[in-house]
Amino acid sequence: MMCRRLLRRWGGCSPRLLLLPTGLRSATGSGVRWRRGLVSGSPSAASHWSKVVSEAEKIVGYPTSFMSLRCLLSDELSNIAMQVRKLIGTKHPLLNTARGLVYDSRNNLQMRGLVVLLISKAAGPSNTAELSFQQDMISGIYSSQRSLAEITELIHTAFLVHRGIVNIGELKSCDGLLKDMQFGNKIAVLSGDFLLANACTSLAQLQNTKVVELISSAIGDLVQGIYYDNSNLSEENCLTHDIGISTWKEQIFLSHSALLAKSCQAAMELAKHDAEIQEMAFQYGKHMSTSHKLHSDLQPFIKGKSSDSVAFSLNSAPVVLHQELIGREEWIKQIREAQIKGNLMDFTKLQEAIKAGKGVTSAIDLCHYHGNRALEALECFPPSEARSALENMVYAVTKFS
Repeated sequence: MMCRRLLRRWGGCSPRLLLLPTGLRSATGSGVRWRRGLVSGSPSAASHWSKVVSEAEKIVGYPTSFMSLRCLLSDELSNIAMQVRKLIGTKHPLLNTARGLVYDSRNNLQMRGLVVLLISKAAGPSNTAELSFQQDMISGIYSSQRSLAEITELIHTAFLVHRGIVNIGELKSCDGLLKDMQFGNKIAVLSGDFLLANACTSLAQLQNTKVVELISSAIGDLVQGIYYDNSNLSEENCLTHDIGISTWKEQIFLSHSALLAKSCQAAMELAKHDAEIQEMAFQYGKHMSTSHKLHSDLQPFIKGKSSDSVAFSLNSAPVVLHQELIGREEWIKQIREAQIKGNLMDFTKLQEAIKAGKGVTSAIDLCHYHGNRALEALECFPPSEARSALENMVYAVTKFS
């Protein structure tokens, strides 16, 4: 196999942490136990996501938080930014999105482009690549792969902006003036469409039909995933629809994992790697982003976090698993007990009920499982700083102590 040939060529693989399953979750909901192998070179306990990202950015050559700077500094978007300033003082969610794009050290919104660059560098040039083609590499990354990383970030940013569109029909008096919300929606649609159009133009300039097909299908997956997300947001839907963890995984792949997975695969296609390497890159992107989403969903339920009430999605992984483990009737009873006057939800009470069950530990096990699958996919690539950075990103999102 190609992966084995690569590893023999580079002298085997470097020691690393593997999260090994010692059992499988049964239909009755028994948990998965995990054991940690002896670690050599694993990140220290003090390491966290921001530090891992910062170190990874040094490997690829520049901070990916400024990856879309050329587009963001264009005259067209500068005019949109001037209009966004008019929303200051309102409660339109586009403002929070804009702040997050400028600085978000906790979630690092630019993670997708960074992963594309790292996996491009980890894979290196193909054995079949011509010498003239390899001369296009800078710091071990082809210029087309850097363009792909920017395209990935532009698409992700465009959909973030579009997610900030307010449903005018559900507005309440406390949400602010109707005209402010309508104006904010117009700006959100305009700016999101502008970013998406720039991404599509740059995608065409890569002049690779398979890459265009992959990224186009990822955009379609995002649209479908957001549709599912929006249809499941209300508490009424949570009472009438039981999505289950299998359905949750399918929906998360569409809305969160597809773009990164297919971008990683496209990066291998641009370097002319074979189908096996492309599949391993796809698997890393898929399982890494799933672990990242699980880690995010778990934050309101992890011990040591603030005891203040934190609103969380009733379709997040710990909640879905909790519901699956206790049964539908008991879940509806807990939802009813947590509802207060005016159909408002007492999230503190519901949070305590979920933490008392096994949904949180099952979600942690699931995060470890997907992290392990991501690490396994990386075995196909030769040892390098870039591969170590990709492994460290997995460690960061599967660490909860």
